[in-house]
Order: sequence, then C-alpha cells, then structure tokens
Amino acid sequence: MDYCQKIHAMNAALDHTPLAMVDTYGCQQNEADSERLRGYLSQMGYGFTDDEHQADLVLVNTCAIREHAEQRVLGNVGALVHTKRKNPNQIICLCGCMAQEPHVAKKVKESYHQVDLLFGPHALWRFPELLWRFKAAGKRVFEFADDPGSIAEGIPVVRQGSVKAWVSIMYGCNNFCSYCIVPYVRGRERSRKPEVILEEIAGLAAEGYKDITLLGQNVNSWGKDLDCGMDFADLLKAAADIPGEFLLRFMTSHPKDASQKLFDTMASSEKIAPCFHLPFQAGSDRVLKAMNRVYGRAGYLDKVRRLRAAIPDVVITSDVIVGFPGETAEEFEETMTLIDEVGFDALFTFIYSPRVGTPAASMEDPVSREEKLAWFQRLVARQDEISEAKHRAYIGKTVRCLVDGKDEKGLTARTGGNRLVRLTNGAEDLIGRFADIRITGANKWSLSGEAV
Repeated sequence: MDYCQKIHAMNAALDHTPLAMVDTYGCQQNEADSERLRGYLSQMGYGFTDDEHQADLVLVNTCAIREHAEQRVLGNVGALVHTKRKNPNQIICLCGCMAQEPHVAKKVKESYHQVDLLFGPHALWRFPELLWRFKAAGKRVFEFADDPGSIAEGIPVVRQGSVKAWVSIMYGCNNFCSYCIVPYVRGRERSRKPEVILEEIAGLAAEGYKDITLLGQNVNSWGKDLDCGMDFADLLKAAADIPGEFLLRFMTSHPKDASQKLFDTMASSEKIAPCFHLPFQAGSDRVLKAMNRVYGRAGYLDKVRRLRAAIPDVVITSDVIVGFPGETAEEFEETMTLIDEVGFDALFTFIYSPRVGTPAASMEDPVSREEKLAWFQRLVARQDEISEAKHRAYIGKTVRCLVDGKDEKGLTARTGGNRLVRLTNGAEDLIGRFADIRITGANKWSLSGEAV
C-alpha cells in the first residue's frame, strides 16, 4: 500500500487522470485476481478503460490451461506494439498463469520488447512494488520465481458489477493430474482462514450482492492445511448462516473429495444453489489412471447417484477431455456411454492440449487431430441433445431466478441451478432481485420466460 501511495503521488502530478485497461483470460479465479489488480490500480490513482488505444497502462492477466489460449494471448500482446508505438509512455504488463511458465517468460523477454513488466500468480500481491520498480528505474521487470506461494489479505478490490461476486477461499492445487499445468503455475494448496472468508462474504451480503461464488482449484480440499477444525462443508454451512438474501455457489470440485457430508450440507439450505460442477474428464478407467485422477468410473457414478439422492433437482455440469494421449476409439465410446448414463445438464468439452512440463506432454499420442475432432463433434452433438431435452422440461414451470443483468437481447436471469433465462418482459429495476419466472421456451443453450 506504501507503493500504491507513491505511484498515486506520481499520477496526481500529471495533467490528466491516467487510464488502465485490465484484459482477463481464463477461469473465474483469474477474474477474481483481476478484481484485486483493479483494486491496486484504483489506489494508485488510475481510472479504467476498455480501449487499449486510450490506456496509459495495459495489464494482461493470462491463462495457461490450453495452447489455444496461450497463442491468443501472445497474438493480442504482439498487437500492442502498435499502441505503444503511438504512445511510447504506455506501460504493458503481462501477469497470470502464462507468466509463471519459464518458457513463456523467456519468449516474452526475448521477443516481446513492448512488455515492460511480467509477474506470475505468486507475485500478484507485490504488483505495486514491481510497477514502482519499473517506474523508478525505467528498466523492464520480470518476476516469475518459483516459490510456494503466499496469501496476502487486505488487498483492495474493485468488483465488476453489483450482483455477482467471486470469493477465493484457497489457491493452488495438490492433485497433479498428468495433463494439467495448474499446480506448476499456481503452486500448492493454501487455504484462506475461515474467519477472513466469512467476513468477506458477510460484507458482500451487506452490500447487496446476491450471487456469491466460492473459488478454488479444488474447493473440497479447503482447510486441509489449516488447524481450524473445519472442512469445506462446514465452511459452506457457516456461509449459508450469514444473514441476507443471496445464493452461494462454488467451483471447482474434484470427485475424489466430494463427500456425502457436502451433499447433505447443500441439501440443508436454500441459500446453497442446487448446482454442482463435478469434472469427470474421461469415461475409461485406464485413461483416468493415466490422467492421475485417483478415481474410477464406478466411483464417479456412485457420487452422482448419491448427489442426486440428496438433491433431486440438482443441476450437474462437468468437464471432459477428448483425445487424451493413448486414448482409443473404444475408450472414447466409454466416455459417450458415461454421458448418456449421467445425463449432464451441460458439459465443458476440450480436445486434449499438451502443456509443456506436464507428464502427459511426453506420452505417445498416435490418434490424429482429425479423428479427435470427429470424436469431439460427436460428443458435443450428443450433449446438445441432452441439454435441449433437459431445458425443454422447464417449459410451463415457474422458477425462482435471480435477474442478473441485461444484454442486447434484453434482461437475463439465472435459475438456482445456474441455467441462463432470457426474459421477454420486465423493467431494468428487476436487475439484482429474485423473481418468479414462468418458462415459456427453451433451446440447447438457454431458457426463455416472463416475469410473473
């Protein structure tokens, strides 16, 4: 905060309010990180813009989960050479998971000379210090040391919107799935203390936030590194007991840690949304073992059955990887049958993307990209059918929803299960309020309805 004050004094001496642009890629954790970066920037005296041509500082918060995401980021960062040419004083910062990858940091340092400052997730809390170092010395700053990671409380936050809020409850991951870069770029699991988390949630509820999502790479592991006598189910129950009208969500969960206690806790409170994101990744036991997922098909299906027994109307979503190295056509069919057996409400589907430094990147991968694409298209088509059928079952029902915003098509709302509803009526003063919506139509992506 001392560095924030120093930079604020520098900015206050200018003849205009400097503008910052924060460009975020990837998951909700990155969104939450960007809210803290905006908080720092606000303390430093920056205003905000969405136009890189108007920005005095551009901060790109990156994702490393797939190769396509990395190439997109590098392409956009490369294009910033033109804005910097027009405004030589523009400061360009690259942070987030990509910045923690040594090969990416090396490439940026050698080939992207327009980038002035680079730092990984571990150093996010030091952003003001790093920016001050660049401003004071005029030399590029690269900070991507591999350390265990820290938790710094008290970082200011500038949230996007006034209806939904993210609350990080932990950072890092201990699971080391063979395809995943996250443990290498975000470090080992570190849980925030329960009293700090609950204080933040209580503050959000008092401010009127209605949709609060608890975030972690594996929220079910929360508290294992603390001596606090609480697990994630206990934390969720304590959060639900906070006064106020709001819904609690959480993501992401690892199936190995999803417990009956958690299912029962969800069922016990109307303030805990009846939705569960439970990634299965593959339907074949052999592939799951190669992925180091530490559960099998039968165990996953048993958890789904117990979850639905506890919460009959639960909305279940999942992740699936198509074409993991060595996956055969027969093993892919096991994924297709699992999709039919579970009947997911929605899937996030990906063709396997090798990540430098992960065990899977060196595995033999004989299946062609074209064959994997054909599998992928079959899977998406089947899930679209399932999703549309589940959505059409809503037609004629009246559902309590949170009206959360507006786009070019009109007001939008979310069911407790996080299904998107497009409203055909209603005024903007509904935004931020719960309302009964009669569902009148559906397709594979969303529902439509009218406020009762």
